[in-house]
Amino acid sequence: MKQGTVITRIMIVLMFFMVCAYLLFSALRSLDDRTYTVTTYAHTVDDFVEATGLLIRAETVVTGQAAAITDVLPDQGEKVRAGAAVAYLYQDESALERRRQLRTLALEQEQLKYALQGEDGTDASRLYQNIVDAMVGLKTSAAYGDLTSLEEQSLSFKSLVIRHGYANNVGVEELTAAITALDTQIQALQSASALDTTTVYAPCSGTFSAMADGYESILYPDMIDTLTPAGLKQLMSQDPTAPTGAVGKLITSSSWYFATTVSPEVAERLTVGKSVRVRFSRDWSGEVSMKVERVDGAQDGACLVVLSSTRNLADTSMLRKQTVDLVFNSISGIRVPKKAVRTELREVTDPETGDTSTQQVIGVYVLTAAQAEFKSVEILADDGEYYLVQAVLPNVPTDNQLKTAFRAGDQVIVSSDELYDGKVMIK
Repeated sequence: MKQGTVITRIMIVLMFFMVCAYLLFSALRSLDDRTYTVTTYAHTVDDFVEATGLLIRAETVVTGQAAAITDVLPDQGEKVRAGAAVAYLYQDESALERRRQLRTLALEQEQLKYALQGEDGTDASRLYQNIVDAMVGLKTSAAYGDLTSLEEQSLSFKSLVIRHGYANNVGVEELTAAITALDTQIQALQSASALDTTTVYAPCSGTFSAMADGYESILYPDMIDTLTPAGLKQLMSQDPTAPTGAVGKLITSSSWYFATTVSPEVAERLTVGKSVRVRFSRDWSGEVSMKVERVDGAQDGACLVVLSSTRNLADTSMLRKQTVDLVFNSISGIRVPKKAVRTELREVTDPETGDTSTQQVIGVYVLTAAQAEFKSVEILADDGEYYLVQAVLPNVPTDNQLKTAFRAGDQVIVSSDELYDGKVMIK
């Protein structure tokens, strides 16, 4: 009896240690077999090279005399006709204030003339709607902090209110007298302004830019046929300054150019007459399709390249020295870690013959309902520690194949000791 009791106790102890060992082994294995997943997303990889160069345009600098205050009238990139006023030059603050008074009085006089012509019910209704629209415009500009046209909007609103008041409450004689009085004030202010205010007019038509950098007299389109890599390097090393009294410039041609140097390997990828995408990302963010005008042979290891465009002139009107990306190609797909991409032997059925063979298949394991599911992919591009891939589908996929194919948003399994279809995964 005692011997049996001892044996029983020994068996219990052995079973206890065996259970503990099993639990410990399972725990260690589960730790070693942890599953790491990454959510995939759509991504685009560009085949591009970086290039630094100069923008070349046909430009005319607009100058005036020295002034304490310069009020530039056109917006950046606005088209201006020859002879149009482009800036007011004020000698002091009082001259600027006088100009503001002139604008206010001129608008008020204009509205009084409208009121003098008389309004029927339709015109009165339209005037009321214009006042409402002006109020909404003022409120919107103030709410968004847009102060660029706030002064003009305020003057317009004020003049509409004045017109409405005169149209409803004042007779013809009073309107005529008010217009005459305003005309007298305007003439007096104009006479005073002639002494301390100068108007600068556009010498020619063109696209206005408020930035004159001194390159206007150095760079011009006619030079692109004779420019060399050494000449471009010398131009880029210069630091010219704008002429004294410059208030801006006028770009007189719709065509503009970008001159740069590239390696012989990159030059071989460019063909005269073809287009290349040029991506700006420094002082202006945008992409322009530009025509290859010139590709020279190598000189001291550098090839001169000249590109041209007639698009985005207003957007690029302030740019000069720029580093851009020459984009040759773009590939879109699904970005996955390289560790998630696997090559396995799998049975593949030929859709035409129906024959089955064992082949090496590239794919990823996706976590689906806590189970591993293998999905075939095609590698499109190498992106460092990632691959850009797409799902492998037949030419005419079924609805079920489209539904179960690998797609952006799937969770790919990055790390696991052993994987197979249907394996229950432990996170």
